[in-house]
Amino acid sequence: MAYWEEIQKRRTFAIVSHPDAGKTTLTEKLLLFGGAIHVAGAVKSNKIRKTATSDWMDIEKQRGISVATSVMAFDYAGHKINILDTPGHQDFAEDTFRTLTAVDSVIIVIDIAKGVEAQTRKLMEVCRMRKTPVIVFVNKLDREGKDPFDLLDEIEEELHVNVRPLSWPIDMGTRFRGVYNIYEKKLDLYTPSKQYLTESIAFTNVQSPELESHIGASLSGKLRADLELIEGVYPPFDIPTYLCGDIAPVFFGSALNNFGVKELLDCFIRIAPSPRPVQALERVVQPEEESFGGFVFKIHANMDPNHRSCIAFVKICSGRFERNVPYKHVRFGKWMRFSSPTAFMAQKKETVDEAFAGDIIGLPDTGNFKIGDTLTSGEDLHFKGLPSFSPEMFKYIENADPMKAKQLNKGIEQLMDEGVAQLFTKQFDGRKIIGTVGQLQFEVIQYRLLHEYGAQCKWEPVGLHKACWIESGNAVMLDNFKKRKMQYMALDKEGRDVYLADSAYVLTMAQQDFPDIRFHFSSEF
Repeated sequence: MAYWEEIQKRRTFAIVSHPDAGKTTLTEKLLLFGGAIHVAGAVKSNKIRKTATSDWMDIEKQRGISVATSVMAFDYAGHKINILDTPGHQDFAEDTFRTLTAVDSVIIVIDIAKGVEAQTRKLMEVCRMRKTPVIVFVNKLDREGKDPFDLLDEIEEELHVNVRPLSWPIDMGTRFRGVYNIYEKKLDLYTPSKQYLTESIAFTNVQSPELESHIGASLSGKLRADLELIEGVYPPFDIPTYLCGDIAPVFFGSALNNFGVKELLDCFIRIAPSPRPVQALERVVQPEEESFGGFVFKIHANMDPNHRSCIAFVKICSGRFERNVPYKHVRFGKWMRFSSPTAFMAQKKETVDEAFAGDIIGLPDTGNFKIGDTLTSGEDLHFKGLPSFSPEMFKYIENADPMKAKQLNKGIEQLMDEGVAQLFTKQFDGRKIIGTVGQLQFEVIQYRLLHEYGAQCKWEPVGLHKACWIESGNAVMLDNFKKRKMQYMALDKEGRDVYLADSAYVLTMAQQDFPDIRFHFSSEF
């Protein structure tokens, strides 16, 4: 029974959004409520010395953006919360997509002024595909923005999801007075405070004439009219519909000013799902099963700059993980035991003796893991849905310092294991090509190679259109294709054949000329 209760306490979710919507700031404030930190850091600020907890890499502190998913765990109100703060920038979308496979629910942050942006649409598509429940947090109410009703229409139209406000703003910008918490039937008045927890004043009855003494007659009238309209227009909120991903509750607030965040968190732990069943190739894995099962969804090199180590992040899908107990590495077919599994607070980590379904743990990795690997108590399970997409930008990577060739090779190998980019080695001349989904990735790789490995690299342009993994049952045709395209053939990190097409036209012609060859645009096939 205690085991079942442990699983029911778990809430594992990702915070996603377009860059600059306030995702990392919201994460900071959630950590503040969980008692995990005592002073919230700032993403961009000259006045506040402390940087955001989840943006711990040097390049993140300098740029004020998240470039890698951070994992943070804390306890709140009898629940064990696991937050994954994801990068918002589209150049790091692949990291975010993979993270969404490891969570049970999602909070989407939307800027009141900018509304729904391109990256938010893409992320919502992934959530819809996986039927992941979504809560929307409309941020930056302390600034001027769109009319809340217009914004709700935009969210429904752009994200293709029904919405239901569970809190409602009282004006915005400099006139922002607070929110009415529809879910808990109380009024929270706004007291701006960026750094420390503040108590909000609560009222249970919005019809009470006492309301006027706090927010004035005109705002009181408008609030009552708005609430009446909400009850008439939007469907009533019920938890099963939310858990199916068919309705998204909406909260309003200002993460920077720590307003509306506690209400979001309090409602979240009540309605969000505990660990859910996970579909493996062989069968559906239930969280309450006794046998352990989990998969690697992320690898991160150099979390501790003093030790050149990699950490494999494992999402536990079923059972209980115990320290020093042997588990089966399904791809290798061998048994491994782990003496120092860790739980995370961004970069800080502590050794754990046990972890349950829904938890994210870190395992020291000396090259044994790759993204998508499965660990079990003995059963051969394979979890799918962790693809590497075909890159869209390519550059030759060259060593700028011949004395540091060893460091450069190690750095490239570890960074490629993270899945931040892909390495292709040309079969024709052995030159190394890095493929990414965005320009910013090249800057991050160059920065990290220099600062984490002491290796300098330089980039050289290469004109390529797409990387395609190829396979065929027709060995003669495959051999013929590889000879014809010798200059454009490469091997990926796993030694698989990759065709680097130099234009869309050439790729189309190749597909027509070689009908027995299958061209794949993601590495999972």
